[in-house]
Amino acid sequence: MSNQDEAQGALAPWREPLARALHRNRALANSRYFQLATVRPDGRPANRTVVFRGFRDGSDALILISDRRSQKNQQIQRNAWSEICWYFPKTREQFRISGKLHAVEETTDSAVTQALRMQIWTAISHKAQEQFGWPMPGGIRTDDGEKESSSETSFSTGPSSASCASLPIAEPQQPAPHFSVILITPYRVDHLKLRGEPQNRYRYDLDEKQQWRQISLNP
Repeated sequence: MSNQDEAQGALAPWREPLARALHRNRALANSRYFQLATVRPDGRPANRTVVFRGFRDGSDALILISDRRSQKNQQIQRNAWSEICWYFPKTREQFRISGKLHAVEETTDSAVTQALRMQIWTAISHKAQEQFGWPMPGGIRTDDGEKESSSETSFSTGPSSASCASLPIAEPQQPAPHFSVILITPYRVDHLKLRGEPQNRYRYDLDEKQQWRQISLNP
């Protein structure tokens, strides 16, 4: 067995139904969008739609991209727990993925994760790259198009509002300072299949031995 075969054999059992759902819904542009919930500093939930960027090689970690100045990244620093809700309309099935988030930013990670950050940066479009030179995400927009720091932000993770004007990206092959990759490491996956009678629901849990266990649930 090759190294690649061994890596594939180690993947979680929920990866196969998820891969099948992605394949069968591939004609729908929104099939790669899902909702990501995080926890605000006051304990209330925050939710938004994000784009799935694939899996980290050799693992079950899902990949997203984000701006390190965003409230999402700030929330991750305080509380890494999150949940995904991912619905596939063609096959009428839903995946809820609970896990922990880790933000790979410009100065905080190892050479291995920085290589991943570079890989994802070069894979996204130039238009997507340009967005990381925009003013503060979620800030108050003024008449001249500048943005101030968001009033919801309780601590700073970047420059002040005075220095948050759009920054040119001088080198498309070098990640912008605000570009971050977010890894989601799943601990529980709830898969609901709404098509068929009766409907089917399965839950996958990662135990203390880092092994996945599958059980059938009532829908």
